[in-house]
Amino acid sequence: MSERKVLNKYYPPDFDPSKIPKLKLPKDRQYVVRLMAPFNMRCKTCGEYIYKGKKFNARKETVQNELYMGLPIFRFYIKCTRCLAEITFKTDPENTDYAMEHGATRNFQAEKLVEEAEKRVQLEREEEELNNPMKVLENRTKDSKMEMEVLENLQELKELNQRQALVDFEGMIGRYREMEQREKEREKEEDERETKEMLDRALVKRLRDSDSDSEKEEESSSSSQSRKPSTDKPTDILTTVKTPEAQELSHAVIPQGTSAGGVKKAKVESWERSVGTLGSKGALGSLVVRKKPAAAFIKPSPVAAAAAPTSQTDSKASTADSKNASRPVTTQNGSSSLSLLGAYSDSDSNDSE
Repeated sequence: MSERKVLNKYYPPDFDPSKIPKLKLPKDRQYVVRLMAPFNMRCKTCGEYIYKGKKFNARKETVQNELYMGLPIFRFYIKCTRCLAEITFKTDPENTDYAMEHGATRNFQAEKLVEEAEKRVQLEREEEELNNPMKVLENRTKDSKMEMEVLENLQELKELNQRQALVDFEGMIGRYREMEQREKEREKEEDERETKEMLDRALVKRLRDSDSDSEKEEESSSSSQSRKPSTDKPTDILTTVKTPEAQELSHAVIPQGTSAGGVKKAKVESWERSVGTLGSKGALGSLVVRKKPAAAFIKPSPVAAAAAPTSQTDSKASTADSKNASRPVTTQNGSSSLSLLGAYSDSDSNDSE
């Protein structure tokens, strides 16, 4: 079995290529090609519009006895999509375009037709001027006269528009330029003012920062000077001597480590710190009632002696009780001392008896 994709073919030893018959084809033979419509056209038979880019299966042939600078020109045959009428067009290498032959008319080429007409007129004029110098002079005179007429017509139209509109265009342009100049000056002034304000704010802020820094330095120096080392204990307030000024300021805030009167006493025992002493100057001195010495007297008769002491002792006890009851005594800790008073008064009455 031979290979499916063979590149080299077998030529027998007795192969003679001259014996192969040549295919004779006509020069105007046609080929079927797939193409798109090169321009918009309209069918002359039914009026159907055929737009640019529509695809057709066209027949292609070479135009006989027609060349452009040695380049062959091709003709294409298509059929209308509605009535199947035949439409032909061919290539135009001179204008790099396609030329319509028959069966349809090309659309959207009015500008192209005008340009072609102008070109034809220009060519005819140039041919006339080459052979006739008087024609050249006549054409120049006509051109100059036409230009003068065009300028005059243009000036008349301008004057007519100005009379109807009554608008001073020069004044409008001048006012616009003045307004634009004023606007530029105002913007410049605003920019300068904003720049000045920003600089002033920056200067004020810098001055405030320097003032605050100096104040902080002064406060820190004063606080460091006012601070002193202290070794006082919180319980030393119980053992200090209070002056009248200190008693008036007893409710004020007392700094830590200093006494109310500003004077410290010697070290005392722990029980004296919490309770206090029984001296006359201490907080508990008013609780003690000292016994007074008895006065010397002559011993009376038994009946009077029995009656008098009892009445004196009773009156003394009653007066002492009334005095102690009317005078409330408080300790340094703020507790009432009525119970202690009662105890001392009872002991005094017993002693007197």
